[in-house]
Amino acid sequence: MNRALESGTAALAVLDDDLRRRIFLFVRSQGVPVTRERVAQEVGISRKLAAFHLDKLVEKGLLNHHYARPPGKGGPGAGRPAKVYEPSAMNIEISVPQRRYELAGRLLLDGVVNQAEGVPARDSTNAAAMAQGNELGKGASSGRNLRHPGPERTLAAAEEILTEQGFEPFRESPKVLALRNCPFHALAARSPEVVCGMNRSFIEGVVRGLGNESVQVVLAPEPGHCCVKLCSPGSG
Repeated sequence: MNRALESGTAALAVLDDDLRRRIFLFVRSQGVPVTRERVAQEVGISRKLAAFHLDKLVEKGLLNHHYARPPGKGGPGAGRPAKVYEPSAMNIEISVPQRRYELAGRLLLDGVVNQAEGVPARDSTNAAAMAQGNELGKGASSGRNLRHPGPERTLAAAEEILTEQGFEPFRESPKVLALRNCPFHALAARSPEVVCGMNRSFIEGVVRGLGNESVQVVLAPEPGHCCVKLCSPGSG
């Protein structure tokens, strides 16, 4: 067994534990490093038990750790830096992160089947993705009784929808929703100009389907994240 496969197998095994898996998912969802105390509070366990599971995830390469003081605290009297945890760059093909290649295939196929004469395939695919996202957003809007929601309610609703779709959204700031995972990761790696555009169109369809026109859906590729961000007005 080669080292990469052995490492991935060990990571899969460590996530077989339900509590450890919950801890891993929580750390991934935060977008900022978190302390043992924060994890313990979230999952309802002792700090000591949280530390044990967090360090096991570090040992298997799923998390990284370093020491840092809380934001805004420094200098004499600030106390000792706390040990904080954040996701590593390891990418393992399990249900975390979720991959939705069936959805990607459907969007790409719809784009080809419905392609009008003279329309580029990429434009047709983006239109199909926008329509699918719009339908999803409208269904969610109806279920939540949303009517022209403001930016905050839109980001909150989009966060729920995109979580269900495997994007692993997190608040990069109060006005910006970023996405840790691309459900179409392998396809995006092969053809980012096609898949990232499709992704953006799908998510914009969700936002417009929710009934909001002010939240902007932009391409903002970063290593380790999905290429799309949702930005409220005034987010910079």
